[in-house]
Amino acid sequence: MAKSAEQTGTIARSAAVVSFAVLCSRVLGLVREQAFAILFGAGYAFDAFVVAFRIPNLLRDLFGEGALSAAFIAVFAAYNEKGEKQTWKLASNVLVFFGIFLSLLTLVGIFAAEHLVRLLVQEDFAQVPGKVELTARLTAIMFPFLVMVSLAAVVMGVLNTKGRFFVPAMASSFFNLGAILGGVGLALVLPRFGQPAIVGMAIGILIGGILQLVCQIPALRQTGFRFTFHLDLKDPGLRRILWLMVPAVVGLAPLQLNILINTYFASSLAEGTLSWLNYAFRLFWLPVGLFGVALAVATMPVVSRFAAQRDMPRLRETYASSLTMAFCLSIPASVGLVMLAEPIVRVIFQHGRFDALATVKTAEVLALYAVGLFAYAAVKIMVPVFYALDRPRYPVIGSCLTMLVNLLIILATIEYLEHQALALSISGAMTANFLFLSFMLYRTMGGYPVSYLFRGLAKIVLASLLMSGWLMGLRSLLFPGGLAEDRLLLDIAAVAVCIGSSALLYGAALQLLKLPEMNLLVKRLLRRGDPASVA
Repeated sequence: MAKSAEQTGTIARSAAVVSFAVLCSRVLGLVREQAFAILFGAGYAFDAFVVAFRIPNLLRDLFGEGALSAAFIAVFAAYNEKGEKQTWKLASNVLVFFGIFLSLLTLVGIFAAEHLVRLLVQEDFAQVPGKVELTARLTAIMFPFLVMVSLAAVVMGVLNTKGRFFVPAMASSFFNLGAILGGVGLALVLPRFGQPAIVGMAIGILIGGILQLVCQIPALRQTGFRFTFHLDLKDPGLRRILWLMVPAVVGLAPLQLNILINTYFASSLAEGTLSWLNYAFRLFWLPVGLFGVALAVATMPVVSRFAAQRDMPRLRETYASSLTMAFCLSIPASVGLVMLAEPIVRVIFQHGRFDALATVKTAEVLALYAVGLFAYAAVKIMVPVFYALDRPRYPVIGSCLTMLVNLLIILATIEYLEHQALALSISGAMTANFLFLSFMLYRTMGGYPVSYLFRGLAKIVLASLLMSGWLMGLRSLLFPGGLAEDRLLLDIAAVAVCIGSSALLYGAALQLLKLPEMNLLVKRLLRRGDPASVA
């Protein structure tokens, strides 16, 4: 178990590094969303932007950061055994191939922008004068973002495989920085030239995508990589990546279809619905990025190595410990988001053109998104294990199940719950996916320490219940009459007190309950050193 503790410590340290970088990105992402809220509120312009960004962002998730990144890391890690020359040749070939392919795809998307938009929305959206045209224009502007961010994903794969996590994780901070400075600056300037302010924010997204790629290049050069322009379609490494991408794309497709399905139904509801859903999802995605994504990035190289060595005992132990760590972080975050949804939305977004109604609607959505947070974080860890074990069909089946559950929940509840149905459906679908993947992974791995998981989960639930009772009392004390327009600073302080004191209480409870993963996280925060020092 000492080696298992060492691996868990390594993952905890890598996850902490990634988490810090992701925290910077998510904070800047919230600043970006605040800029949208102040300048545009929830309505016509931002609804158009949300739909427009869906298309290139969906393709980014489908072909870029999702399937391409996972397939590239799997092949590139194996190529490290063949020597630097072959390794860097593969990286250059992949960059050239996908640069050309995605550029052609982008050109098609730009010319077909209006047709794509009309496929995404219902008549209620299209009947608003000029809304489809504005959405198509924003789509055409942002489509090249797909190329930049996908190439950035390849570079990130190289750096992660070389054990460099911080710079790739910080890359999205540069994206948000470019989107904020470039977007807000242009949004303030362009109306003077007769252009809609929201066009400036779209250009800012493109600027951010360029920065996300460029900021990683110095670190890439430090690894010894030197780019050579050549395209070899017969390269077995490239073909292997494309082959691995097929099940990954198929697996991700239903999840992306969920986004399109929800966008389609949201476009038939009240104006502002798309905005409420987007603002809430950004808040929800903060803990997913901090916990789920960070742990997945840190876990992937470890589980891939154990899978390659067929060291199943250590693979099972590492997986169980990583999943417990995900629960340890995501479950209290869910409780906090549910109980503090409205105060959090108010202090972050209710400024400028974002009014009290938008706060209430966004908070309703956020609370329902938060219910599925644990499933999101867990699935982020589980899927790479299936790929490491060469069982990609199970995530594919799980994704199809997710799409089916999502659609069924929407059809059953949208008439009564309206915008809330679209958040409930996502949480329900991800929970179904989590349960399915848990069962299939247990079979695939020949079992894993379930008793260890349940003991850890029991401690986490107990500490979360204690925290929820504390939060309930604090909420009634600090927000006795609800939220008021004239007490923003007091609300900010109250939210900070709620979050800070609850986190301390929860951490102390888990320390007393002696959850090993919590102890590792605390030790990593208090000191740095060799992983064995905390084993």
